[in-house]
Amino acid sequence: MPPLPATRRLAALLALAASACSRGPTPGTDAGPGPASSASASASGAGAPAAPLPPSASAPLPAPAREGGALSRAAREDALYVADEDHGVVRVVPLPLDPARPGAGVPAPGRPAQVLALGGRGEHEARVLATVRDPGLLLIFRPDPAAGLVEVGRVPLPADAWGIAVTPDEKTAIVTSAWTHKVSAVDLEARQTRWTVDVAREPRGVAVLPDGSAAYVSHLVGADLTRIDDLGGAPKVRRVALPASPLRAPSGERLAASLGYALSLSEDGRRLFAARHALGAMGHAAWFGAATVDVLITGRDEPLAPPHHGNLPVLRSAFAEQVITPESVITLPGAGVTPVTQPRAMAYRKRARTLLVAGEGDDLVLEVDATAVDPTLAIARSYPVGGRYDPHIRVAGTCGAPTGLALSADEATAWVFCRSTGDVAAIRLHDAAAGSTVAPVGSAGPAPASAAAGVAEGPSALVHLADDPLGPEVAKGRRLFYNALDATVSGNLGCAGCHPDGRDDGYVWREASFSTADGEHANFVGRPENIPEVAKKRGVPRRTPMLAGNVGAAGPYGWHGESEDLVGRLQTGMGLHRWGGLPIDHTPTSLAARATYLAMFLRRGLVTPPSAERAPDERVKRGREIFHSDEAKCSRCHVPTSDYTDRTAYPMPKRPPPPGYDEDPRPEYKTPSLRFVGGRPPYLHDGRAGTLAELIEQNADWMGKTSHLSPEDRAALVAFLGTL
Repeated sequence: MPPLPATRRLAALLALAASACSRGPTPGTDAGPGPASSASASASGAGAPAAPLPPSASAPLPAPAREGGALSRAAREDALYVADEDHGVVRVVPLPLDPARPGAGVPAPGRPAQVLALGGRGEHEARVLATVRDPGLLLIFRPDPAAGLVEVGRVPLPADAWGIAVTPDEKTAIVTSAWTHKVSAVDLEARQTRWTVDVAREPRGVAVLPDGSAAYVSHLVGADLTRIDDLGGAPKVRRVALPASPLRAPSGERLAASLGYALSLSEDGRRLFAARHALGAMGHAAWFGAATVDVLITGRDEPLAPPHHGNLPVLRSAFAEQVITPESVITLPGAGVTPVTQPRAMAYRKRARTLLVAGEGDDLVLEVDATAVDPTLAIARSYPVGGRYDPHIRVAGTCGAPTGLALSADEATAWVFCRSTGDVAAIRLHDAAAGSTVAPVGSAGPAPASAAAGVAEGPSALVHLADDPLGPEVAKGRRLFYNALDATVSGNLGCAGCHPDGRDDGYVWREASFSTADGEHANFVGRPENIPEVAKKRGVPRRTPMLAGNVGAAGPYGWHGESEDLVGRLQTGMGLHRWGGLPIDHTPTSLAARATYLAMFLRRGLVTPPSAERAPDERVKRGREIFHSDEAKCSRCHVPTSDYTDRTAYPMPKRPPPPGYDEDPRPEYKTPSLRFVGGRPPYLHDGRAGTLAELIEQNADWMGKTSHLSPEDRAALVAFLGTL
């Protein structure tokens, strides 16, 4: 392991990154506004319960937020709206929260992904928007005292419609369609699509600048953002580089990202915040990386945090604890390097100039300083929301997997939708100016004194909306899938951390065996720098597989077909997805029980991506002929009647590994399924092919026979594969 000189210099750099909250930006920069002063923060009436707004007013009420989510607050503050994807309904939950009033669910024509409540002068002008995944739709509702919501319009969109944001005048909605990698603009008055553009894989979060000039889009796969200009005319699309967690990257390296579900803007629009997962970020026990909130300066489309270059030391994985002397220990400001797990939703708190980040994996809401260079190194407060944990399998019985966030008008309360348990909770938010936590809307009495500490009390109110639609056993599997707290299933990262929506993170991990404090074990790591240097290994490539729709067969599983069945593969994965070995108190029975619950959810709870039924054109027909031909031999292994695989491992001709990886000692690879193959690049176990066209072009008869194909026939084969 290399020496760690200049520790104080790195500590100073990270302290500088976190201390922007105490100084504000340098005058003349684009860093955004400084933190709220005590006077401005206390002027908002902290501690006084807010009354619902009157049904009508002379001036129209603006939308409470312009970015959608799984949870949205009505402008009149009399209700919350929930996109309940697992039950296929849009829920209306009355405020203040009351367990005796869980509200009602309005059936949707498909699974709703996000909701967004708009403003208006009264209930007849107010609107609620909801995206539907399959078929792709934007639904337009108006609130109704009797029915909760009444649909007044729907706009067809590309399949898998997901994220939503509106322009400042609330006349145009910008909608992302995840699987079909599209972004569309919808004229809300004409109720029709203005334009649709193609973007990179898995677009999710979307935010529109305050002047309406451009929209930014985050992606579930990859670190780059998409920017779309001229929203009202001919849209112009370009990529914007935003490296993940630069201060925690190895020197000179740019980290990839995943879980880009949410974007948020500062009040003036000068800072764009992207909550996501930095793959391979360095830190304590960070075999998987770390959660991050990366900041983009929108005026220049440049990251706020500088890259890590030079001979400054980097934070190493847990192995560092065994070999670094006390004199070289690095102390980070704030909380741990991974203060929240699997960031899922975000809300900007203007009065405090902080961000709330929902941690899907660890059942908490984190509040961080939005004026810091790296907000996750400047933690203001942590709000645990999970409760009633199972004494045997550490999953929450209430408020598990926080998925949506909404703020009250006075920003004293945050409401949280917890997907895995079907709950909505209210949490009191800390008032930095008053030195205490603000009483939430509709609550009685002040917050407990203990809430002023770094970790606040749990929810002040909770409403259970519905039980799991698939029963208690699948419910336990669902909770395990999102959960990162059960130490037996994984080392602090839930299944959903690599398999969001049951899909994949598009990342090529590294599998390596090395020694830790509890012996030698095979583990996955994000980057070679996560492996102890004394091991002299970089890891063999392991591309994350897609689960949804690909786990129905009896077996075998694993890239080499090394696991006989799905339950066995899940148990093997529990040993791989961590640092070191399994907990010493685990038993074969406890492993099997967890794997069985997970397998039930994977097979019954995960939803496959949408697939459009359309007549094949001549090129697709030609591609099908090639696929089934005796010359190409594709269908001999990718058998159509068994999900386009024969589930057999074959020894493959030797190829050098991609740069930066070790050679895999096992030459045989199981035939992967081709279901949904068109939507999940990169390809092969090592991700060496970025597109299907590249895969066929570089194949050189490594799989089947394609070298004899003309360019036109190769394009036809690619077109056919894209329909599977």
